[in-house]
Amino acid sequence: MKAVVQRVLSSSVSVKGEEVGSIGKGLTVLLGVGHEDELTDVEWMAQKLVNLRIFEDENAKMNRSLLDEKGSMLIISQFTLFGDCEKGRRPSFTGAGEPTKAKALYEAFIEAVRKLGVPTANGIFQADMQVSILNDGPVTLIVETPARQKKLAKEGISHLNLSPKEQQKFDEEAELVRRNLKLRKQQRG
Repeated sequence: MKAVVQRVLSSSVSVKGEEVGSIGKGLTVLLGVGHEDELTDVEWMAQKLVNLRIFEDENAKMNRSLLDEKGSMLIISQFTLFGDCEKGRRPSFTGAGEPTKAKALYEAFIEAVRKLGVPTANGIFQADMQVSILNDGPVTLIVETPARQKKLAKEGISHLNLSPKEQQKFDEEAELVRRNLKLRKQQRG
């Protein structure tokens, strides 16, 4: 699963000009379901997002969760998060989950968040939606389930979308930079 998470002051979703869901302070979550996703991914994502400390405390530090803030969550299905733009000019959506399974996991995610005590609103699966977001901060994060990250690693794709050979070169160059910085620090100190 992939989620684009935005801290919001308010957010709403409309279908055919009619508002179908809205929240005040909280999180707007654009949620994509992939082929490999299962119910364990739903539970992990729900726990992660409601406990993610991205709201400011009294010292203006991101130290409070959605639960701490007693905020709400607007959840929008978003298969385009699995759009692959690597080749050509038109995205390929072959990584997105099959609609029946994706809908079931999307609905299970909504229910999992509710069970954790968070008021939710949501869009309509596979509808043409218009989403209004008043982003706070702005704070926007991308969260992927560990199962997806492991699958990418198994396929030889790093979190930077590098091949194993490119990742090795990147790691070697990063190590060289670390050594140079350490040497400079020693020379100054």
